[in-house]
Amino acid sequence: MAEAERVVKRWLNAVGLGGASDGPVVALPETSVASSPTPILFIDGRGHVVAANEAAEVLSLAVTEGGVPGLSAAVARALAAGRSLVEVVMMPSPSGSRLYEINVLPSGEGTAMVMAKDVTLESNLRSSLMDSRQRYKDLVEISSDFAWEVGPDGGFVFVSPRGALGYRADQLVGRTPAEFIAEQPGIDGELPFSCDQPIDDAEVWMRRADGRIACLVASSSPLLDAEGRRRGVRGVCRDVTRDRERDAALARANNRERLLNYIVRTIRDVVDPADILRIAAEATARALGADGCQIFRHGDQGFLPAASFGEIGDGAGIVEALAAADSFEGSIDGRLGLGAVTRHHHDVNGAILLWRDTEAVGWGDDARALLWDVAVQIGVANEQIANHERILLLSRTDALTGLFNRRAFFEELSRRFARLARDHKPSALLYIDLDSFKLVNDQHGHQRGDEALMAVRNILYRHSRPTDLLARLGGDEFAVWLEGADEGTALRRCEAMMDAAQALIPFSGSPDNPLTLSLGVAVHDPEHPETLHDLLARADQAMYEVKRNGKGACQVAVAPSGRSQAPS
Repeated sequence: MAEAERVVKRWLNAVGLGGASDGPVVALPETSVASSPTPILFIDGRGHVVAANEAAEVLSLAVTEGGVPGLSAAVARALAAGRSLVEVVMMPSPSGSRLYEINVLPSGEGTAMVMAKDVTLESNLRSSLMDSRQRYKDLVEISSDFAWEVGPDGGFVFVSPRGALGYRADQLVGRTPAEFIAEQPGIDGELPFSCDQPIDDAEVWMRRADGRIACLVASSSPLLDAEGRRRGVRGVCRDVTRDRERDAALARANNRERLLNYIVRTIRDVVDPADILRIAAEATARALGADGCQIFRHGDQGFLPAASFGEIGDGAGIVEALAAADSFEGSIDGRLGLGAVTRHHHDVNGAILLWRDTEAVGWGDDARALLWDVAVQIGVANEQIANHERILLLSRTDALTGLFNRRAFFEELSRRFARLARDHKPSALLYIDLDSFKLVNDQHGHQRGDEALMAVRNILYRHSRPTDLLARLGGDEFAVWLEGADEGTALRRCEAMMDAAQALIPFSGSPDNPLTLSLGVAVHDPEHPETLHDLLARADQAMYEVKRNGKGACQVAVAPSGRSQAPS
Protein backbone atom coordinates (compact mmCIF):
# COMPACT_ATOMS: atom_id res chain seq x y z
CA MET A 1 0.00 0.00 0.00
CA ALA A 2 3.00 2.27 0.43
CA GLU A 3 3.30 2.64 -3.34
CA ALA A 4 -0.40 3.37 -3.59
CA GLU A 5 -0.19 6.02 -0.90
CA ARG A 6 2.70 7.66 -2.75
CA VAL A 7 0.68 7.67 -5.97
CA VAL A 8 -2.22 9.18 -4.13
CA LYS A 9 0.01 11.81 -2.62
CA ARG A 10 1.56 12.65 -5.99
CA TRP A 11 -1.94 12.80 -7.53
CA LEU A 12 -3.13 15.07 -4.75
CA ASN A 13 -0.14 17.35 -5.21
CA ALA A 14 -0.81 17.40 -8.96
CA VAL A 15 -4.31 18.70 -8.45
CA GLY A 16 -3.16 21.28 -5.89
CA LEU A 17 -4.27 19.50 -2.71
CA GLY A 18 -0.88 18.27 -1.50
CA GLY A 19 0.36 21.34 0.42
CA ALA A 20 1.50 23.78 -2.33
CA SER A 21 2.94 27.03 -0.91
CA ASP A 22 0.97 29.31 -3.19
CA GLY A 23 -2.52 28.17 -2.06
CA PRO A 24 -4.39 26.86 0.90
CA VAL A 25 -3.40 23.45 2.09
CA VAL A 26 -6.15 20.88 2.46
CA ALA A 27 -5.32 18.49 5.25
CA LEU A 28 -6.19 15.08 3.82
CA PRO A 29 -4.73 12.19 5.79
CA GLU A 30 -3.21 9.58 3.60
CA THR A 31 -5.28 6.90 5.33
CA SER A 32 -8.59 8.56 4.37
CA VAL A 33 -8.52 7.02 0.89
CA ALA A 34 -7.84 3.60 2.22
CA SER A 35 -10.60 3.79 4.82
CA SER A 36 -13.27 5.41 2.59
CA PRO A 37 -16.43 3.29 2.19
CA THR A 38 -16.66 4.58 -1.36
CA PRO A 39 -14.75 2.49 -3.90
CA ILE A 40 -11.80 4.60 -5.16
CA LEU A 41 -9.42 3.56 -7.91
CA PHE A 42 -6.46 5.28 -9.54
CA ILE A 43 -6.26 4.39 -13.21
CA ASP A 44 -3.67 5.49 -15.75
CA GLY A 45 -4.22 6.34 -19.39
CA ARG A 46 -3.72 2.72 -20.45
CA GLY A 47 -6.59 1.58 -18.24
CA HIS A 48 -4.38 -0.03 -15.60
CA VAL A 49 -5.27 0.27 -11.94
CA VAL A 50 -2.48 2.11 -10.18
CA ALA A 51 -4.03 1.98 -6.75
CA ALA A 52 -7.34 1.20 -5.11
CA ASN A 53 -8.75 1.32 -1.63
CA GLU A 54 -10.22 -1.69 0.13
CA ALA A 55 -13.78 -0.82 -0.89
CA ALA A 56 -12.69 -0.95 -4.56
CA GLU A 57 -10.94 -4.28 -4.28
CA VAL A 58 -13.60 -6.19 -6.22
CA LEU A 59 -13.76 -3.53 -8.93
CA SER A 60 -9.97 -3.41 -9.15
CA LEU A 61 -9.83 -7.18 -9.63
CA ALA A 62 -12.50 -6.98 -12.32
CA VAL A 63 -10.58 -4.25 -14.20
CA THR A 64 -7.27 -6.05 -13.85
CA GLU A 65 -8.50 -9.48 -14.93
CA GLY A 66 -11.00 -8.75 -17.63
CA GLY A 67 -11.12 -5.07 -18.16
CA VAL A 68 -14.12 -2.81 -18.08
CA PRO A 69 -14.33 -1.12 -21.49
CA GLY A 70 -16.80 1.47 -20.33
CA LEU A 71 -14.57 2.49 -17.41
CA SER A 72 -11.38 2.61 -19.46
CA ALA A 73 -13.10 4.68 -22.13
CA ALA A 74 -14.41 7.14 -19.52
CA VAL A 75 -10.91 7.56 -18.03
CA ALA A 76 -9.41 8.10 -21.47
CA ARG A 77 -12.00 10.77 -22.31
CA ALA A 78 -11.41 12.56 -18.99
CA LEU A 79 -7.63 12.58 -19.43
CA ALA A 80 -7.93 13.73 -23.01
CA ALA A 81 -10.29 16.54 -22.08
CA GLY A 82 -8.38 17.45 -18.94
CA ARG A 83 -11.59 17.76 -16.91
CA SER A 84 -13.76 15.62 -14.69
CA LEU A 85 -16.81 13.73 -15.92
CA VAL A 86 -19.58 11.62 -14.50
CA GLU A 87 -20.91 8.54 -16.26
CA VAL A 88 -22.79 5.36 -15.50
CA VAL A 89 -21.13 2.12 -16.51
CA MET A 90 -21.86 -1.57 -16.04
CA MET A 91 -19.21 -3.48 -14.08
CA PRO A 92 -18.95 -7.20 -13.30
CA SER A 93 -19.28 -8.52 -9.76
CA PRO A 94 -19.50 -11.94 -8.09
CA SER A 95 -23.28 -11.52 -7.84
CA GLY A 96 -23.64 -10.45 -11.45
CA SER A 97 -23.26 -7.23 -13.35
CA ARG A 98 -23.78 -4.10 -11.32
CA LEU A 99 -24.45 -0.55 -12.37
CA TYR A 100 -22.03 2.11 -11.07
CA GLU A 101 -22.03 5.84 -11.30
CA ILE A 102 -18.33 6.87 -11.73
CA ASN A 103 -16.83 10.28 -11.07
CA VAL A 104 -13.54 10.58 -12.98
CA LEU A 105 -11.07 13.27 -11.80
CA PRO A 106 -7.93 13.56 -14.06
CA SER A 107 -4.46 14.49 -12.63
CA GLY A 108 -1.53 16.13 -14.37
CA GLU A 109 0.54 12.91 -14.40
CA GLY A 110 -1.70 10.94 -16.76
CA THR A 111 -3.62 9.37 -13.93
CA ALA A 112 -7.26 9.73 -12.94
CA MET A 113 -8.98 9.05 -9.65
CA VAL A 114 -12.24 7.17 -10.10
CA MET A 115 -14.86 7.21 -7.36
CA ALA A 116 -17.55 4.60 -7.95
CA LYS A 117 -21.07 4.48 -6.51
CA ASP A 118 -23.25 1.37 -6.84
CA VAL A 119 -26.54 2.65 -8.27
CA THR A 120 -27.99 -0.73 -9.26
CA LEU A 121 -30.78 -0.62 -6.66
CA GLU A 122 -31.53 3.01 -7.32
CA SER A 123 -31.64 2.38 -11.05
CA ASN A 124 -33.86 -0.63 -10.62
CA LEU A 125 -36.20 1.34 -8.37
CA ARG A 126 -36.28 4.18 -10.84
CA SER A 127 -36.96 1.76 -13.68
CA SER A 128 -39.71 0.04 -11.68
CA LEU A 129 -41.22 3.40 -10.90
CA MET A 130 -41.17 4.39 -14.52
CA ASP A 131 -42.68 1.04 -15.51
CA SER A 132 -45.34 1.46 -12.85
CA ARG A 133 -46.16 4.96 -13.99
CA GLN A 134 -46.35 3.80 -17.61
CA ARG A 135 -48.47 0.82 -16.61
CA TYR A 136 -50.84 3.07 -14.70
CA LYS A 137 -50.98 5.46 -17.63
CA ASP A 138 -51.73 2.62 -20.05
CA LEU A 139 -54.45 1.17 -17.79
CA VAL A 140 -56.07 4.56 -17.38
CA GLU A 141 -56.03 5.17 -21.11
CA ILE A 142 -57.54 1.81 -22.06
CA SER A 143 -59.96 1.60 -19.15
CA SER A 144 -63.65 2.41 -19.49
CA ASP A 145 -63.22 4.40 -16.27
CA PHE A 146 -61.99 7.94 -16.36
CA ALA A 147 -60.03 9.76 -13.69
CA TRP A 148 -60.61 13.40 -12.89
CA GLU A 149 -59.67 16.17 -10.52
CA VAL A 150 -61.67 19.21 -9.54
CA GLY A 151 -59.87 22.37 -8.46
CA PRO A 152 -60.70 24.93 -5.76
CA ASP A 153 -63.08 26.76 -8.11
CA GLY A 154 -65.15 23.58 -8.68
CA GLY A 155 -64.05 23.12 -12.30
CA PHE A 156 -62.21 20.18 -13.83
CA VAL A 157 -58.45 20.68 -13.76
CA PHE A 158 -57.66 17.18 -14.99
CA VAL A 159 -59.54 14.51 -16.96
CA SER A 160 -58.09 11.25 -18.31
CA PRO A 161 -56.56 11.73 -21.77
CA ARG A 162 -59.34 9.72 -23.42
CA GLY A 163 -61.94 12.16 -22.16
CA ALA A 164 -65.44 11.19 -21.02
CA LEU A 165 -69.12 11.37 -21.93
CA GLY A 166 -68.23 11.81 -25.57
CA TYR A 167 -66.09 14.88 -24.85
CA ARG A 168 -62.33 15.23 -25.27
CA ALA A 169 -60.35 15.90 -22.12
CA ASP A 170 -59.60 19.49 -23.17
CA GLN A 171 -63.34 20.09 -23.70
CA LEU A 172 -64.01 19.18 -20.07
CA VAL A 173 -61.11 20.91 -18.35
CA GLY A 174 -62.25 24.26 -17.01
CA ARG A 175 -65.94 23.33 -16.96
CA THR A 176 -67.84 22.38 -13.79
CA PRO A 177 -69.42 18.94 -13.28
CA ALA A 178 -72.76 20.66 -12.53
CA GLU A 179 -73.02 21.51 -16.25
CA PHE A 180 -73.40 17.82 -17.03
CA ILE A 181 -75.46 16.56 -14.07
CA ALA A 182 -78.85 15.23 -15.18
CA GLU A 183 -80.10 13.86 -11.88
CA GLN A 184 -78.93 14.24 -8.31
CA PRO A 185 -77.57 10.98 -6.87
CA GLY A 186 -79.15 11.56 -3.49
CA ILE A 187 -76.21 10.38 -1.36
CA ASP A 188 -76.68 12.44 1.81
CA GLY A 189 -77.19 15.43 -0.47
CA GLU A 190 -73.50 15.37 -1.44
CA LEU A 191 -72.10 15.05 -4.93
CA PRO A 192 -68.88 13.08 -5.45
CA PHE A 193 -67.42 16.13 -7.25
CA SER A 194 -67.73 18.37 -4.18
CA CYS A 195 -67.46 15.98 -1.26
CA ASP A 196 -65.88 16.68 2.13
CA GLN A 197 -65.57 12.97 2.92
CA PRO A 198 -64.52 10.02 0.74
CA ILE A 199 -67.40 8.57 -1.30
CA ASP A 200 -67.53 5.08 -2.80
CA ASP A 201 -69.73 3.91 -5.69
CA ALA A 202 -72.10 6.87 -5.89
CA GLU A 203 -74.48 6.77 -8.88
CA VAL A 204 -74.57 9.98 -10.89
CA TRP A 205 -76.68 10.58 -14.01
CA MET A 206 -74.95 12.88 -16.50
CA ARG A 207 -75.62 14.11 -20.02
CA ARG A 208 -73.42 12.94 -22.85
CA ALA A 209 -72.23 15.15 -25.69
CA ASP A 210 -75.01 13.72 -27.91
CA GLY A 211 -77.69 14.55 -25.32
CA ARG A 212 -78.25 11.00 -24.10
CA ILE A 213 -78.21 10.24 -20.40
CA ALA A 214 -75.39 8.16 -18.90
CA CYS A 215 -75.23 6.48 -15.51
CA LEU A 216 -71.84 6.79 -13.83
CA VAL A 217 -70.58 5.20 -10.63
CA ALA A 218 -68.16 7.60 -8.96
CA SER A 219 -65.67 7.17 -6.13
CA SER A 220 -63.88 10.27 -4.89
CA SER A 221 -61.84 11.75 -2.08
CA PRO A 222 -61.34 15.41 -1.12
CA LEU A 223 -57.94 17.10 -1.38
CA LEU A 224 -57.20 19.02 1.83
CA ASP A 225 -54.64 21.71 2.57
CA ALA A 226 -52.49 21.92 5.73
CA GLU A 227 -55.37 23.48 7.62
CA GLY A 228 -57.84 20.78 6.59
CA ARG A 229 -59.72 22.91 4.09
CA ARG A 230 -60.83 21.37 0.82
CA ARG A 231 -58.83 22.58 -2.14
CA GLY A 232 -60.26 20.14 -4.62
CA VAL A 233 -61.59 16.61 -5.20
CA ARG A 234 -60.00 13.72 -7.00
CA GLY A 235 -61.78 10.62 -8.17
CA VAL A 236 -62.69 8.12 -10.84
CA CYS A 237 -65.96 7.39 -12.68
CA ARG A 238 -67.13 4.20 -14.34
CA ASP A 239 -69.81 4.26 -17.03
CA VAL A 240 -72.43 1.63 -16.08
CA THR A 241 -75.16 2.78 -18.46
CA ARG A 242 -75.18 -0.53 -20.36
CA ASP A 243 -75.32 -2.46 -17.11
CA ARG A 244 -78.29 -0.40 -15.92
CA GLU A 245 -80.03 -0.72 -19.28
CA ARG A 246 -79.43 -4.46 -19.23
CA ASP A 247 -80.76 -4.70 -15.67
CA ALA A 248 -83.81 -2.64 -16.63
CA ALA A 249 -84.45 -4.77 -19.72
CA LEU A 250 -84.17 -7.93 -17.63
CA ALA A 251 -86.58 -6.50 -15.06
CA ARG A 252 -89.06 -5.61 -17.80
CA ALA A 253 -88.73 -9.09 -19.32
CA ASN A 254 -89.34 -10.68 -15.92
CA ASN A 255 -92.38 -8.46 -15.43
CA ARG A 256 -93.76 -9.41 -18.87
CA GLU A 257 -93.23 -13.07 -18.03
CA ARG A 258 -95.03 -12.63 -14.72
CA LEU A 259 -97.99 -10.91 -16.37
CA LEU A 260 -98.11 -13.48 -19.16
CA ASN A 261 -98.08 -16.31 -16.62
CA TYR A 262 -100.95 -14.60 -14.81
CA ILE A 263 -102.97 -14.40 -18.04
CA VAL A 264 -102.16 -17.98 -19.04
CA ARG A 265 -103.06 -19.33 -15.59
CA THR A 266 -106.31 -17.38 -15.65
CA ILE A 267 -107.28 -18.82 -19.04
CA ARG A 268 -106.16 -22.31 -18.08
CA ASP A 269 -108.34 -22.37 -14.98
CA VAL A 270 -111.52 -21.67 -16.99
CA VAL A 271 -113.61 -24.82 -17.40
CA ASP A 272 -116.28 -23.62 -19.84
CA PRO A 273 -114.77 -22.87 -23.29
CA ALA A 274 -117.45 -20.23 -23.79
CA ASP A 275 -115.91 -18.20 -20.95
CA ILE A 276 -112.27 -18.51 -22.00
CA LEU A 277 -112.12 -15.43 -24.22
CA ARG A 278 -114.17 -13.30 -21.84
CA ILE A 279 -111.84 -14.11 -18.95
CA ALA A 280 -108.81 -13.63 -21.22
CA ALA A 281 -110.03 -10.16 -22.24
CA GLU A 282 -110.43 -9.11 -18.60
CA ALA A 283 -107.07 -10.56 -17.52
CA THR A 284 -105.23 -8.93 -20.44
CA ALA A 285 -106.78 -5.51 -19.83
CA ARG A 286 -105.88 -5.62 -16.15
CA ALA A 287 -102.34 -6.89 -16.78
CA LEU A 288 -101.53 -4.18 -19.34
CA GLY A 289 -103.33 -1.36 -17.56
CA ALA A 290 -105.79 -0.88 -20.43
CA ASP A 291 -109.28 0.61 -20.14
CA GLY A 292 -110.73 -2.22 -22.20
CA CYS A 293 -109.96 -5.24 -24.34
CA GLN A 294 -111.70 -6.91 -27.28
CA ILE A 295 -111.09 -10.34 -28.73
CA PHE A 296 -112.22 -11.38 -32.21
CA ARG A 297 -112.41 -14.71 -33.95
CA HIS A 298 -111.77 -15.07 -37.64
CA GLY A 299 -113.65 -17.39 -39.96
CA ASP A 300 -115.40 -17.53 -43.30
CA GLN A 301 -117.26 -14.31 -42.47
CA GLY A 302 -114.12 -12.41 -41.44
CA PHE A 303 -113.42 -11.00 -37.98
CA LEU A 304 -116.35 -11.40 -35.61
CA PRO A 305 -116.48 -10.09 -31.99
CA ALA A 306 -116.08 -12.92 -29.49
CA ALA A 307 -115.49 -11.25 -26.12
CA SER A 308 -114.87 -7.83 -24.56
CA PHE A 309 -114.11 -6.21 -21.22
CA GLY A 310 -114.17 -2.63 -19.96
CA GLU A 311 -114.45 0.54 -22.01
CA ILE A 312 -113.86 -0.21 -25.66
CA GLY A 313 -114.00 1.69 -28.92
CA ASP A 314 -115.15 0.81 -32.39
CA GLY A 315 -112.91 -2.05 -33.37
CA ALA A 316 -114.27 -2.36 -36.91
CA GLY A 317 -111.68 0.02 -38.30
CA ILE A 318 -108.85 -1.77 -36.56
CA VAL A 319 -109.83 -5.26 -37.70
CA GLU A 320 -110.08 -3.92 -41.24
CA ALA A 321 -106.50 -2.72 -40.91
CA LEU A 322 -105.48 -6.06 -39.39
CA ALA A 323 -106.77 -7.81 -42.50
CA ALA A 324 -103.76 -6.36 -44.32
CA ALA A 325 -101.24 -6.11 -41.43
CA ASP A 326 -100.32 -8.07 -38.36
CA SER A 327 -100.57 -5.14 -35.95
CA PHE A 328 -102.21 -1.77 -35.44
CA GLU A 329 -101.50 1.23 -33.25
CA GLY A 330 -103.31 4.53 -33.47
CA SER A 331 -106.21 6.70 -32.37
CA ILE A 332 -109.79 5.66 -33.14
CA ASP A 333 -112.73 7.86 -32.08
CA GLY A 334 -110.78 9.54 -29.32
CA ARG A 335 -109.23 6.36 -27.95
CA LEU A 336 -105.79 4.85 -28.30
CA GLY A 337 -105.98 1.43 -29.88
CA LEU A 338 -103.35 -1.30 -29.97
CA GLY A 339 -104.11 -4.48 -31.86
CA ALA A 340 -102.49 -7.68 -33.06
CA VAL A 341 -103.70 -10.68 -35.02
CA THR A 342 -103.77 -14.13 -33.44
CA ARG A 343 -102.54 -17.18 -35.26
CA HIS A 344 -102.45 -20.93 -35.06
CA HIS A 345 -99.97 -22.76 -37.27
CA HIS A 346 -99.34 -19.46 -39.13
CA ASP A 347 -103.04 -19.10 -40.05
CA VAL A 348 -104.86 -16.01 -38.77
CA ASN A 349 -107.71 -17.10 -36.50
CA GLY A 350 -108.56 -13.87 -34.69
CA ALA A 351 -107.35 -10.60 -33.20
CA ILE A 352 -106.97 -8.89 -29.84
CA LEU A 353 -107.40 -5.14 -29.27
CA LEU A 354 -106.50 -2.96 -26.30
CA TRP A 355 -107.99 0.46 -25.59
CA ARG A 356 -106.86 3.49 -23.60
CA ASP A 357 -108.08 7.03 -23.26
CA THR A 358 -106.12 9.46 -25.44
CA GLU A 359 -105.07 11.40 -22.34
CA ALA A 360 -103.44 8.31 -20.84
CA VAL A 361 -99.81 7.29 -21.36
CA GLY A 362 -99.29 5.79 -24.79
CA TRP A 363 -98.33 2.22 -25.49
CA GLY A 364 -94.71 1.37 -24.70
CA ASP A 365 -92.41 -1.34 -26.01
CA ASP A 366 -93.24 -3.56 -23.04
CA ALA A 367 -96.98 -3.34 -23.77
CA ARG A 368 -96.40 -4.17 -27.42
CA ALA A 369 -94.16 -7.13 -26.60
CA LEU A 370 -96.60 -8.45 -24.01
CA LEU A 371 -99.55 -8.07 -26.40
CA TRP A 372 -97.74 -10.21 -28.96
CA ASP A 373 -97.11 -12.86 -26.30
CA VAL A 374 -100.78 -12.75 -25.29
CA ALA A 375 -101.83 -12.94 -28.95
CA VAL A 376 -99.98 -16.26 -29.23
CA GLN A 377 -101.98 -17.61 -26.27
CA ILE A 378 -105.27 -16.24 -27.65
CA GLY A 379 -104.47 -17.90 -30.96
CA VAL A 380 -104.18 -21.23 -29.15
CA ALA A 381 -107.40 -20.51 -27.22
CA ASN A 382 -109.27 -19.64 -30.43
CA GLU A 383 -108.15 -22.92 -31.97
CA GLN A 384 -109.19 -24.85 -28.86
CA ILE A 385 -112.62 -23.20 -28.93
CA ALA A 386 -112.99 -23.97 -32.65
CA ASN A 387 -112.06 -27.60 -32.01
CA HIS A 388 -114.55 -27.73 -29.15
CA GLU A 389 -117.26 -26.32 -31.41
CA ARG A 390 -116.43 -28.84 -34.12
CA ILE A 391 -116.59 -31.68 -31.63
CA LEU A 392 -119.80 -30.29 -30.19
CA LEU A 393 -121.25 -29.95 -33.67
CA LEU A 394 -120.32 -33.53 -34.51
CA SER A 395 -121.85 -34.73 -31.27
CA ARG A 396 -125.11 -32.83 -31.94
CA THR A 397 -125.61 -33.42 -35.64
CA ASP A 398 -126.41 -36.33 -37.86
CA ALA A 399 -123.33 -37.38 -39.78
CA LEU A 400 -125.19 -37.84 -43.09
CA THR A 401 -127.69 -35.00 -43.25
CA GLY A 402 -126.09 -32.43 -40.94
CA LEU A 403 -129.43 -32.03 -39.11
CA PHE A 404 -129.72 -32.21 -35.32
CA ASN A 405 -129.41 -35.74 -34.00
CA ARG A 406 -131.90 -37.16 -31.52
CA ARG A 407 -130.06 -36.04 -28.36
CA ALA A 408 -129.41 -32.49 -29.55
CA PHE A 409 -132.96 -32.10 -30.87
CA PHE A 410 -134.61 -33.06 -27.63
CA GLU A 411 -132.19 -30.93 -25.58
CA GLU A 412 -133.00 -27.87 -27.66
CA LEU A 413 -136.69 -28.78 -27.80
CA SER A 414 -136.79 -28.88 -23.99
CA ARG A 415 -135.44 -25.32 -23.83
CA ARG A 416 -137.90 -24.10 -26.49
CA PHE A 417 -140.85 -25.78 -24.82
CA ALA A 418 -139.94 -24.25 -21.44
CA ARG A 419 -140.31 -20.79 -22.99
CA LEU A 420 -143.79 -21.41 -24.35
CA ALA A 421 -145.50 -20.82 -20.99
CA ARG A 422 -143.72 -17.47 -20.68
CA ASP A 423 -144.19 -16.36 -24.32
CA HIS A 424 -147.81 -17.64 -24.49
CA LYS A 425 -147.39 -18.56 -28.14
CA PRO A 426 -148.36 -21.71 -30.06
CA SER A 427 -145.87 -24.05 -31.72
CA ALA A 428 -146.14 -27.31 -33.63
CA LEU A 429 -144.19 -30.57 -33.59
CA LEU A 430 -144.01 -32.74 -36.72
CA TYR A 431 -143.02 -36.40 -36.67
CA ILE A 432 -142.11 -37.61 -40.18
CA ASP A 433 -141.54 -41.19 -41.26
CA LEU A 434 -140.61 -42.44 -44.75
CA ASP A 435 -142.92 -45.08 -46.19
CA SER A 436 -141.35 -48.16 -47.85
CA PHE A 437 -137.80 -46.90 -47.27
CA LYS A 438 -136.46 -50.40 -46.62
CA LEU A 439 -137.24 -51.37 -50.21
CA VAL A 440 -135.03 -48.53 -51.46
CA ASN A 441 -132.01 -50.05 -49.71
CA ASP A 442 -132.97 -53.58 -50.69
CA GLN A 443 -133.46 -52.80 -54.38
CA HIS A 444 -130.98 -50.02 -55.02
CA GLY A 445 -128.42 -50.28 -52.23
CA HIS A 446 -127.55 -48.12 -49.27
CA GLN A 447 -125.93 -45.38 -51.33
CA ARG A 448 -129.24 -44.80 -53.11
CA GLY A 449 -130.94 -44.90 -49.75
CA ASP A 450 -128.57 -42.18 -48.45
CA GLU A 451 -129.42 -40.07 -51.49
CA ALA A 452 -133.13 -40.45 -50.67
CA LEU A 453 -132.50 -39.30 -47.09
CA MET A 454 -130.62 -36.25 -48.38
CA ALA A 455 -133.57 -35.47 -50.65
CA VAL A 456 -135.86 -35.53 -47.60
CA ARG A 457 -133.48 -33.18 -45.77
CA ASN A 458 -133.66 -30.75 -48.70
CA ILE A 459 -137.48 -30.81 -48.61
CA LEU A 460 -137.43 -29.98 -44.89
CA TYR A 461 -134.95 -27.14 -45.41
CA ARG A 462 -137.03 -25.60 -48.20
CA HIS A 463 -140.22 -25.60 -46.12
CA SER A 464 -138.85 -24.36 -42.79
CA ARG A 465 -137.47 -21.15 -41.34
CA PRO A 466 -134.12 -20.48 -39.61
CA THR A 467 -135.94 -20.37 -36.27
CA ASP A 468 -137.32 -23.90 -36.73
CA LEU A 469 -135.57 -27.07 -35.52
CA LEU A 470 -134.86 -29.90 -37.95
CA ALA A 471 -133.64 -33.33 -36.89
CA ARG A 472 -133.04 -36.84 -38.09
CA LEU A 473 -134.06 -38.97 -35.14
CA GLY A 474 -132.59 -42.12 -36.64
CA GLY A 475 -133.04 -44.39 -39.67
CA ASP A 476 -135.88 -42.93 -41.77
CA GLU A 477 -137.47 -40.89 -38.96
CA PHE A 478 -137.33 -37.09 -38.94
CA ALA A 479 -138.78 -34.36 -36.73
CA VAL A 480 -139.52 -30.65 -37.22
CA TRP A 481 -140.33 -28.04 -34.58
CA LEU A 482 -142.24 -25.15 -36.14
CA GLU A 483 -141.49 -22.20 -33.87
CA GLY A 484 -144.60 -20.06 -33.25
CA ALA A 485 -146.81 -22.02 -35.69
CA ASP A 486 -150.53 -22.51 -34.98
CA GLU A 487 -152.60 -25.37 -36.38
CA GLY A 488 -153.37 -23.62 -39.68
CA THR A 489 -149.70 -22.77 -40.30
CA ALA A 490 -148.63 -26.30 -39.42
CA LEU A 491 -151.13 -27.83 -41.88
CA ARG A 492 -150.00 -25.55 -44.70
CA ARG A 493 -146.38 -26.56 -44.07
CA CYS A 494 -147.34 -30.22 -44.09
CA GLU A 495 -149.26 -29.85 -47.35
CA ALA A 496 -146.25 -28.14 -48.94
CA MET A 497 -143.99 -30.96 -47.78
CA MET A 498 -146.39 -33.57 -49.09
CA ASP A 499 -146.43 -31.90 -52.50
CA ALA A 500 -142.63 -31.69 -52.52
CA ALA A 501 -142.43 -35.37 -51.57
CA GLN A 502 -143.44 -36.26 -55.15
CA ALA A 503 -139.72 -35.84 -55.90
CA LEU A 504 -139.07 -38.97 -53.81
CA ILE A 505 -140.94 -41.28 -56.21
CA PRO A 506 -137.87 -42.03 -58.39
CA PHE A 507 -136.11 -43.43 -55.31
CA SER A 508 -138.86 -46.01 -54.74
CA GLY A 509 -137.91 -49.66 -54.50
CA SER A 510 -141.17 -50.81 -56.14
CA PRO A 511 -143.98 -49.10 -58.14
CA ASP A 512 -146.47 -50.74 -55.84
CA ASN A 513 -144.71 -49.35 -52.75
CA PRO A 514 -143.64 -45.78 -53.57
CA LEU A 515 -141.40 -43.76 -51.27
CA THR A 516 -143.70 -41.26 -49.52
CA LEU A 517 -143.97 -39.30 -46.27
CA SER A 518 -146.25 -39.93 -43.30
CA LEU A 519 -146.60 -36.87 -41.02
CA GLY A 520 -148.01 -36.66 -37.50
CA VAL A 521 -148.65 -33.14 -36.14
CA ALA A 522 -149.13 -32.04 -32.52
CA VAL A 523 -149.93 -28.36 -31.97
CA HIS A 524 -149.24 -26.83 -28.58
CA ASP A 525 -152.12 -24.59 -27.53
CA PRO A 526 -151.14 -22.08 -24.81
CA GLU A 527 -154.77 -22.07 -23.65
CA HIS A 528 -154.51 -25.78 -22.85
CA PRO A 529 -151.10 -26.37 -21.21
CA GLU A 530 -149.48 -29.80 -21.41
CA THR A 531 -146.14 -31.41 -20.73
CA LEU A 532 -143.49 -31.98 -23.36
CA HIS A 533 -143.94 -35.71 -22.86
CA ASP A 534 -147.63 -35.40 -23.72
CA LEU A 535 -146.86 -33.30 -26.81
CA LEU A 536 -144.36 -35.88 -28.07
CA ALA A 537 -146.80 -38.72 -27.46
CA ARG A 538 -149.56 -36.95 -29.40
CA ALA A 539 -147.32 -36.33 -32.40
CA ASP A 540 -146.10 -39.92 -32.39
CA GLN A 541 -149.64 -41.23 -32.13
CA ALA A 542 -150.80 -39.09 -35.03
CA MET A 543 -147.96 -40.29 -37.25
CA TYR A 544 -148.71 -43.95 -36.58
CA GLU A 545 -152.38 -43.38 -37.32
CA VAL A 546 -151.33 -42.18 -40.77
CA LYS A 547 -149.19 -45.31 -41.20
CA ARG A 548 -152.12 -47.52 -40.25
CA ASN A 549 -154.52 -45.67 -42.52
CA GLY A 550 -152.59 -46.07 -45.76
CA LYS A 551 -149.45 -43.89 -45.45
CA GLY A 552 -148.46 -40.86 -47.51
CA ALA A 553 -150.65 -38.40 -45.59
CA CYS A 554 -150.71 -35.93 -42.72
CA GLN A 555 -152.64 -36.25 -39.45
CA VAL A 556 -153.13 -33.63 -36.71
CA ALA A 557 -153.16 -35.17 -33.25
CA VAL A 558 -156.09 -34.93 -30.89
CA ALA A 559 -155.81 -31.74 -28.84
CA PRO A 560 -155.53 -31.95 -25.04
CA SER A 561 -159.20 -30.75 -24.82
CA GLY A 562 -160.32 -33.80 -26.76
CA ARG A 563 -160.82 -32.10 -30.13
CA SER A 564 -159.54 -34.00 -33.18
CA GLN A 565 -158.65 -33.19 -36.73
CA ALA A 566 -159.50 -35.44 -39.62
CA PRO A 567 -156.66 -36.84 -41.77
CA SER A 568 -155.47 -34.60 -44.60
